[in-house]
Amino acid sequence: MTTPATAQATTGPLTQDVITGEIGEAREAYVRRRADGDPAVHHPDRGYAPYRSSLLRHPLRPPVTVHDPDAVELSGPVFGATDVTPLDHDLTRQHRGEPLGERITVTGRIVDRDGRPVRGQLVEIWQANASGRYAHQRDDHPAPLDPNFTGVGRCLTDDDGTYRFHTIKPGAYPWRNHLNAWRPAHIHFSLFGTAFTQRLVSQMYFPGDPLFPYDPILQSVTDDAARQRLVATYDHDLSTPEWSLGFRWDVVLDGPAATWVEEGR
Repeated sequence: MTTPATAQATTGPLTQDVITGEIGEAREAYVRRRADGDPAVHHPDRGYAPYRSSLLRHPLRPPVTVHDPDAVELSGPVFGATDVTPLDHDLTRQHRGEPLGERITVTGRIVDRDGRPVRGQLVEIWQANASGRYAHQRDDHPAPLDPNFTGVGRCLTDDDGTYRFHTIKPGAYPWRNHLNAWRPAHIHFSLFGTAFTQRLVSQMYFPGDPLFPYDPILQSVTDDAARQRLVATYDHDLSTPEWSLGFRWDVVLDGPAATWVEEGR
């Protein structure tokens, strides 16, 4: 198995130029695979070299067959409408004071491949604050914490499959993948289905971010159309006068237009 340290030793100093070069090589390999008709071409490589930590974290063995799926379901979470409180979806009102930063509303629909709404879906989000720092003990990024922003929310989709969150636009942050590595502003999404084994995790990005070309995580989605589906759309009709800007991000669970999810990482 190649480790990040080994990768650095074989490629020299991990500068942005090195990472950008590796991203370009990965994209060229994707184009060749697509031209050759590779059926797995729409799925990013789990061991994506520019994304250094994936070299240690991706599965190396085939999936294990579960012989008793009912037993697996029994170990999953149990939740219902009463477990989601009225303020869980509004990250700006979870503390005594108001958080710092740009207020935003993020909404969209969760649908299947045929556009049918997925009702009663538990949707969770987590994110950094406006300074690009998570309220987590392992985040030692030298940016200020916000005592009025925890960065975690959840809601249930309605009968139309719609979710809605009120929050603060997150800031970019360094992540030490390579020299001068910065993550674009993003919000993590988790969709639970009806059991823990159905959980899907993805990330939503904001339009026009100049860090897109430099981010190995986003660029690991080598299909241009699939990568674009991870970027929200600014919707002026969703913006609230003198209060917040509106962004729309729909999630398609399966099919050829499915939203990319983080598998095996």
